[in-house]
Amino acid sequence: MGEHNVQQYVDKQKSQTFMKALLEDLSALTWMLENDCIESGVTRIGAEQEMFLLDRHLRPAPVSLEVLKHANDARLTTEIARFNLEANLTPLRLEHNCFSQIEQELVELIELARSSAATHGADILLAGILPTLRKSDLTLDNLTPVARYHELDRGVIRLRGGPLSIHIKGLDELHLTHDNIMMESCNTSFQVHFQSNAKDFANHYNVAQAITAPVLAVAVNSPLLFGQRLWQETRVALFQH
Repeated sequence: MGEHNVQQYVDKQKSQTFMKALLEDLSALTWMLENDCIESGVTRIGAEQEMFLLDRHLRPAPVSLEVLKHANDARLTTEIARFNLEANLTPLRLEHNCFSQIEQELVELIELARSSAATHGADILLAGILPTLRKSDLTLDNLTPVARYHELDRGVIRLRGGPLSIHIKGLDELHLTHDNIMMESCNTSFQVHFQSNAKDFANHYNVAQAITAPVLAVAVNSPLLFGQRLWQETRVALFQH
């Protein structure tokens, strides 16, 4: 997913220089779209699978860096929390038996992650929200020690102007504040990537928006957060905050 060259811009001039470069990139993208410089005529599909690392008590195990070192596979990578992993699957042309190939690779990567986790007394779990998570797990001690995550934390809290306020009402009610972005590490998911042609992008985007609600309705599996019974799919409400 590119290079992680992260710098913290503390003075206004450097921030403005960065913003100018970002706007120039967007102008270049616009030019490429208008001049047909984006690949077309091929459709690809890919996916990423996020997962939790658990200890023998089914509690989050902050050993992601150790597991990744043992697995030694570039398709496995970090996430925000030290108790999360992410598997990035190989992009394939959307044709023939591509879905079977995705399943086969996903099973392979999960087993690799599980066997590597076992060497550190941990296991892998695929769940939208880990039911045994506690607010005390979401400290910066469990933030993955990578510059991009630390800068993301500083940037989000600065833009929000202070701690995050979480208020979710379901069968029970959860109301709390949190002073870092580790709440995001409560959510894991299976995410499908789809490469569209530039001229078809708007239609494909609109179709994706239309089918999101029914797909979500049949896939809900995260009713618990910090022991509270909330939405049938609490990830939506949590991510919204």
